[in-house]
Amino acid sequence: MMEGSQQAGATHPGSVAVAPDGPLLSASDISKRYPTQDGLPIHALGPLSVMLGRGEFVSVVGPSGCGKSTLMKVLGGIVRPSTGRILYKAQEVDRAQREMGTVFQSPVLLPWLTVLENTLILSKVLKLRRSQAEPRARALLGTVGLEGFEKKYPGELSGGMQQRVGIVRSLVHDPDLLLMDEPFGALDALTRERMSLELQCVWLNTRKTVFFITHSIPEAVFLSDRVLVMSERPGRVIREFVIPFARPRNFDLTATSEFGRFATEIRHLLGASADV
Repeated sequence: MMEGSQQAGATHPGSVAVAPDGPLLSASDISKRYPTQDGLPIHALGPLSVMLGRGEFVSVVGPSGCGKSTLMKVLGGIVRPSTGRILYKAQEVDRAQREMGTVFQSPVLLPWLTVLENTLILSKVLKLRRSQAEPRARALLGTVGLEGFEKKYPGELSGGMQQRVGIVRSLVHDPDLLLMDEPFGALDALTRERMSLELQCVWLNTRKTVFFITHSIPEAVFLSDRVLVMSERPGRVIREFVIPFARPRNFDLTATSEFGRFATEIRHLLGASADV
C-alpha cells in the first residue's frame, strides 16, 4: 500500500509502501541495466520501489518491453538488480528463493510424465517428502478441476488444463509468494476467463501473496487488490490503483460502470486503444 491512509479505489502515483502488518516483500530503488556488445547498456527497469503485503493479489500492467518480466525476475532473485535492495521476510534476496513459486506463460510440462508427476517435480528438487507433497498436489488438482486427470499426460490436455497443472506445480511446495508472468497470455478468451475464476478460487483458498503480470487491463482489475501501472522503458511505477470490489467476484462485475471506470483510466494512462 502507499504511505499514509488510502480510500478504497483511490489512485496514486509512484511506489508502494508498507502494508499495516508489514510487507512480505519490499524492493527499494531497484533498477536493471543489461550490457550490450556496443558498450551502451540497455536501461530496462527503474529505479522503482515496490512492496507486497501478506496475502495481497497485486497485478502489473504496462507497455510491451517496459520491464514487467524483468521486474518479476528481479523480485524473485532470478536476476540481480543493478541497483537497489530487495527484502523478503526481512531477509535480503540475492538468489532464487525456495519460498517463492513461479508460473510463466508456457507451463513447460515434461511430456513423458503424468500430470501428477509433473506437479511433483519441484518438490523432488527441493527434497520434500512425497508423503507430504503428493496429498497436497492431489488436493490442488481438485481445486483447479483436474481431479481424475492425475494419470493423464500433457499431450492429452488442453492448453488451459496444462496451465492449471503449471499453477499446481508452483504451489505444491507451499510458497508464500507466487510470481506469475502472463500465465494466461496464450489462451483463448473463454479459457482465459475460466482460468481467472479458477485462479481467484485458488487464491481465496490459499491466501498466497500473488504478483501477477498481464497485458489484459480487465483481467488485472478483475483479479487484483491493487494494480500497478508501469511506464515505457525504463519501466517505473507511475500509478497505483486500489481495487475495492468484494470477493468472490464474477464476470457480471465487468459490466458495471465502476469496473469500467478503473479499466478506462488505466487504459488512458497507457495510451492504449479502446479494444485493449
